[in-house]
Amino acid sequence: MTQTTPDTPAQPGIRFAEFVALMALMFSTIAFAIDAMLPALPRIGAELAPDAAHRAQLVVTTFVLGMGLGTLVCGPLSDALGRKPVMIWGIGLFVLAALVAARAETLETLLAARFVQGLGAAAPRVVALAMVRDRYQGRMMARVVSIVMTLFILVPAVAPAIGAGLIWIWDWRAIFLAFCLFGLTSASWLALRQPETLTPEARRPLRPALMAAAISEILSNRAVRAYIVVLACAFGSMFTWLSSAPLIFDDVFDRAASFPFWFAALALMAGASNIVNARLVMRLGMRKLATSAFALQVAVSVPVAGLMALGLPAPFDFALFFGYMCVVFFSLGLTFGNLNALALQPLGHIAGMGAAVIGSIYTVLAVGIAVPITMAYNQTPLPPVLGTLACTTLALIFMARARRFDPEDG
Repeated sequence: MTQTTPDTPAQPGIRFAEFVALMALMFSTIAFAIDAMLPALPRIGAELAPDAAHRAQLVVTTFVLGMGLGTLVCGPLSDALGRKPVMIWGIGLFVLAALVAARAETLETLLAARFVQGLGAAAPRVVALAMVRDRYQGRMMARVVSIVMTLFILVPAVAPAIGAGLIWIWDWRAIFLAFCLFGLTSASWLALRQPETLTPEARRPLRPALMAAAISEILSNRAVRAYIVVLACAFGSMFTWLSSAPLIFDDVFDRAASFPFWFAALALMAGASNIVNARLVMRLGMRKLATSAFALQVAVSVPVAGLMALGLPAPFDFALFFGYMCVVFFSLGLTFGNLNALALQPLGHIAGMGAAVIGSIYTVLAVGIAVPITMAYNQTPLPPVLGTLACTTLALIFMARARRFDPEDG
């Protein structure tokens, strides 16, 4: 069921451009659920945890943890039942949890609701990737994912501004009502327009023996294991910045009011790198682009960490910080689509299970990386910079290991 050109209609009733737009919206569920919350973190901390306001950062990582665990369930279910029903039920859970979060009176209730919301958001996240893999493979899949990510990046660009606007009109609880509207819109579009991409004869029953065999096949592949570690490092760095950035802009640089606009610029930087990736990946290959992106982050992180440790006067300190974040976000845009395509390349016959196991493991590992870095926040940008340096260094090491086990770029 592999398509070789993007101009060929994917299924009767939906063409390539609409398919890409729909997949971008599905991918955006997670971006919207995370990024729209960022301007609210200081207020949530002040209202629900005034004695330890930095714990509000857990609103992000708890959601991500639920998403990572939910991914392990949604992938096998989509292999057995089909892609569409799993995505629609997952979005329904996402919407219900958002309603509970909107009424939360304690931080613990809010975190519990965010965890369940993450479980539901796992469905559009992992099953959309499996849908793409149902139809494309290799560098063509990487190109499609890059185009999807280019459209998807518009959501992180505007989501903080939407969140800030809702806070100004009402309060941070209104953001969760916006999540409900977003989920209902995407589920309706999927139900009405997108045909099922997994044919009945290609489905795998939910049998423990078959699931165990598939998981064993995935985890016995040394190249896939290496790419899981690399993905964990990349996402660990990103989750660190998403959790820490609002507090750094507020506490360190006194720019909380303008944070949505600065973050929009960073999101557009990541979107630009996805455009670059879509143009270059067919010529240079997935591995070379991802490795170059990690090498750039290492090369930049070392002098930036040194300058931050020494201290710079204003406004040079903010210029250094924001310039560094631009480099990081641009580099990350060159990695995610390529790494996912590389990891799934040998797993086309179990794409749903493959996307589930890989996504679940690297997401949980990424949360384990991000939480201690964010909890080490000391009202300076230095902890996340050092965390990024450690993550990208480790990623380079495992990219080299993956090349030994997987010499073909695809």
